[in-house]
Amino acid sequence: MEELRISEYDYPLTDERIAKYPLPQRDHSKLLVYRDGQIAEDRFYNVGDYIAPNSLLVYNNTRVIPARLVFHKDSGARIEVFCLEPLAPRDYQLALSSTNGCTWKCMIGNLKKWKSGALTNGELHAERLSTSGNTHEVHFTWDNPNLSFAQLLEAQGELPIPPYLNRKTEESDKTTYQTVYSRIKGSVAAPTAGLHFTQKVLEDLRQRGIQTTELTLHVGAGTFQPVKTEDANKHTMHTEIISVPRQTIEDIKNNLGHIVAVGTTSMRTLESLYYIGLRIDKELAAFPCEDCRPEDYPWKDWEVDLHINQFEPYENDSYLHTDWALARILHYLDVTGQDTLHAETQIMIKPGYQFHVVNQLITNFHQPKSTLLLLVSAFVGDDWKQIYNYALSHDFRFLSYGDSSILTLNPNP
Repeated sequence: MEELRISEYDYPLTDERIAKYPLPQRDHSKLLVYRDGQIAEDRFYNVGDYIAPNSLLVYNNTRVIPARLVFHKDSGARIEVFCLEPLAPRDYQLALSSTNGCTWKCMIGNLKKWKSGALTNGELHAERLSTSGNTHEVHFTWDNPNLSFAQLLEAQGELPIPPYLNRKTEESDKTTYQTVYSRIKGSVAAPTAGLHFTQKVLEDLRQRGIQTTELTLHVGAGTFQPVKTEDANKHTMHTEIISVPRQTIEDIKNNLGHIVAVGTTSMRTLESLYYIGLRIDKELAAFPCEDCRPEDYPWKDWEVDLHINQFEPYENDSYLHTDWALARILHYLDVTGQDTLHAETQIMIKPGYQFHVVNQLITNFHQPKSTLLLLVSAFVGDDWKQIYNYALSHDFRFLSYGDSSILTLNPNP
């Protein structure tokens, strides 16, 4: 694979450019508009002016959980345990609703002070089971069987705002660091492109005939992980769990050519759908049968691997029309009796990627030398430099609490 030099995806981002707090009215943020190599500027509350009436807007309904827990040892040492993702039960909702214990992959602050034994904070207990790299398997138990783990997090946890804000979480973040449509608990970072939306903006889109639908990708701490290798192809992408309702897949299939992704998490999920459909199509091809009915395929006896690997889009020589790929997923859901697709994605969208689903992207301004900036470059080509230079020279605010952009796919990036 040809070297992808991350140093070519750098720009000067000083601390004063980073928005430490959101605007008082979230839909009053600046909006950079990019189409066909041209840049314009507006306010986010007018975003509907730049979306065609027959479009489908797809947003991520995940909700940030207060995933940072603080424990104190008898010595007084402070130890932070940052819950990244559930391991047992693996399902987010099952883990959060558990009343008899659960195990999570965690990061631990001040680890050297936690050599052994359990930590206790009131009725919550934490036991470190194993270590893998810089993450740890931590088992949680608690004394009150009438409380769920989600309730304990709400009572004792802290909302984990991004580290580059260089400040502690404040009471206001509990509201401003959630999208107005967040409802499925599980993320440790907000899908920040959605922070600009208000109910008024959503109603304006509906009035314009722009449809909306939702999916779920629980954002992990890996979203903040910098690319540390000069060749970005040697960077290891984090895996994230996605859930897409059948109705959303149908809506996407019926509106191909007019799909607007709200944020990079929605885009990564939407583009992963194509490769999931391709996986299922290959499984179907293993059982050729001209007159087979759906029930003739032994789906329930199969373990279909629905994990999309990091470089799968660049190593796959198969092709399927996007409409057919989505139809394969719907067929799979029908036969398995599911109403929601559950899968995992590690997809890395970088320059050279061929987009199959998304036509427009609403997104914030991302960190230099990040996988998110690579994704933007894949979408608009080298024009990302023009876009970011404009934002820098026109006082746009950067990163999670910063301003927004709406980008239209450059067919020849």
